[in-house]
Amino acid sequence: MNTNVRKNRNILIAVDASENAKRAVVYVKDLLVGLAGFHITITTIIPQPPEDYFITEKEKNTWIENQNKAAQHILDDYHQIFIQADFREEDVVSHLVMKECSSLSECILDEQKKLLCGTVVIGRRGISRKEEFIFGSTSNKILHTARDCSVWVIE
Repeated sequence: MNTNVRKNRNILIAVDASENAKRAVVYVKDLLVGLAGFHITITTIIPQPPEDYFITEKEKNTWIENQNKAAQHILDDYHQIFIQADFREEDVVSHLVMKECSSLSECILDEQKKLLCGTVVIGRRGISRKEEFIFGSTSNKILHTARDCSVWVIE
């Protein structure tokens, strides 16, 4: 199988604890159930705070541990959605990333490139137009900056 075909069958679902992220997972599951040859990577990204964010090393370690536990719980739940729909274990991978991010959209697209995924799936957060104007929208940024991949935004 050539690299492009493999890449086109690798799907990255970027998730968080939102209902829209869960809808994205369910959408992909419903769309691909029973189809062979797809590889799903469910990813959550925890932006690492700057070094001077915490007063003590213990405070930092506690924060990291709590973030990891919460994220792993989300990933496990979403992974189970695919397994209960009879996807093969080896076709569904959960991936937790903690790294410095100038923006969440940039980190998601970095993972897409690193994992050679032909499709990025994200849930639309449902922020107001005012919030989107002030803070920007992760899904909007991904739509406008993604190259060499498809982007599915699930509402």
